[in-house]
Amino acid sequence: MEDRLAAINLSPFQLRNMLKTVVIIIDEHFDILYVNDAALALLETGLKQIHDRKFYEFFLEDGIERSTFEDAFRNREDFSETEVQLFFKDGRCVLTDMTATCFDSDEQRMMLLEIRQIDKQKKITQETIQHAQQEAARELVRGLAHEIKNPLGGIRGAAQLLEKELTNPDQKEFTQMIVDQSDRLRSLVDRLLGPNSLPQMKWTNIHEVIEKVRAVIFADTLQVIQIERDYDVSIPDLFVDPDMLQQALLNIARNSMQALKSDETPNACIKLKTRIERQSVIKGKRYGLSALISIIDNGPGIPKELKDTVFYPMVTSKHNGSGLGLSIAQNLTNHHDGKIDVESYPGHTEFTLYLPIKKRLE
Repeated sequence: MEDRLAAINLSPFQLRNMLKTVVIIIDEHFDILYVNDAALALLETGLKQIHDRKFYEFFLEDGIERSTFEDAFRNREDFSETEVQLFFKDGRCVLTDMTATCFDSDEQRMMLLEIRQIDKQKKITQETIQHAQQEAARELVRGLAHEIKNPLGGIRGAAQLLEKELTNPDQKEFTQMIVDQSDRLRSLVDRLLGPNSLPQMKWTNIHEVIEKVRAVIFADTLQVIQIERDYDVSIPDLFVDPDMLQQALLNIARNSMQALKSDETPNACIKLKTRIERQSVIKGKRYGLSALISIIDNGPGIPKELKDTVFYPMVTSKHNGSGLGLSIAQNLTNHHDGKIDVESYPGHTEFTLYLPIKKRLE
């Protein structure tokens, strides 16, 4: 074994640069003294460009907790934090686990930072858990909806029979109120259950669908909100129900519009973007190619307390909202063997529909 280990002739410098873990050494003035290749990739810079730059210069003003590092330097204390979000000036948000170790070298206090990106692992875990929770919630809603609809029909029928027996026209106003409210509740239950028709699949250019959505939101915003397009025209036709897909995208876009308007976001903007992704995992199944449709806004972001339940029915941050728009969008996407992913933080909310690209048999 010792002979085999000796045969691996790698210097410590080479070993550090082969690590996938980000390694950065800074001094108490936040000057960067050392980085490995993984750190350069995270910071998206080169070795020459990193000289004479402070560590915090890569992040937004509140992109890192500078006070945590300052306290650690002052008290010479190590620290470890999990699920730390780093907000970069270029708009990226990276989820990481971070460990900081203080040490002295040549009478200079330094800090060794070990940063490990956990975005992908976290996303896969969250997606699995959320899918199971959403399916359970959906089954619960279906069961409750059917239990509600049966007696509701009886109440409505009884009110109509009672109305026929009444001789005073003023009293018929109350029976009509019972009928109207019963119909309203039935409509709500139907919306909770989602679309009750099977999708009408056909080969469709998704950009034609997105353009219809763009036209609707352009008319609704009265040009107060800027709408940008960033399309990958190489995406082939997809086997989808264009009406269902349009409704799903409209629900998400209107959610973005309402967030921008209620927050009065300056320079409000919605971006429609399409891309192709290789080897996507959708609900545990791997697809060679998938089409990604993203709706991005620069609004306030989704409140932290709603991030894990944003697709549940009746969950909303709006006072007069029904909380059904995103739930319906997800149900419609499920009909296409797809999924909706969301990334949100202040100044950036991105909903992405993943749709498998299937082979067209002529």
